[in-house]
Amino acid sequence: MKNVKTAFSIVFLLVTGVFLFIWIENELAFREDLENRPLPSGLHPIVEEKRDLLVTRAAEIGIDILITDGYRSPEEQEGLHNQGRNMPGAIVTYAAAGESYHNYGLAIDYALRLDDDSVVWDIERDDNGNGKSDWFEVAAIGKQLGFDWGGDWQRFKDYPHLEMTFGLSIRDLQKGWRPEDKIE
Repeated sequence: MKNVKTAFSIVFLLVTGVFLFIWIENELAFREDLENRPLPSGLHPIVEEKRDLLVTRAAEIGIDILITDGYRSPEEQEGLHNQGRNMPGAIVTYAAAGESYHNYGLAIDYALRLDDDSVVWDIERDDNGNGKSDWFEVAAIGKQLGFDWGGDWQRFKDYPHLEMTFGLSIRDLQKGWRPEDKIE
């Protein structure tokens, strides 16, 4: 009886070891595939669709907006990050290359466009005359469409910024995870 228990234990350990080895090998291959995924080169299709809806819905309530930024390459992001640090100008971002949802095609920025085609970043402006800030009305539309708004952030406010994270952190994106191209 003791030999049967010992034999069973040895077989169990061998089978477990084989399964563990296969699992680890597959996990390492999966992680390598993730890490080698290329960065996106444009806006995510869902973000692009929601961006267009944002512009349309804002126009329906008399607010003309301009999307001032969307996808940013790592080089563009690094240039913005350097501004106000080792390049002239004011600091406009705290995110270095690879640290912004813009770098993964998951964020947009907007501004208000006036009748003369000039652009303003005035969060108190009420050009549609309904007694509400146009800026905040656009942010509310964005949130209805599934965007997170930078004006809701606790650490610092980024009023022009809207992003869709799809539940992925910047660290997840840096590791190669990407959201699906359509909502199921």
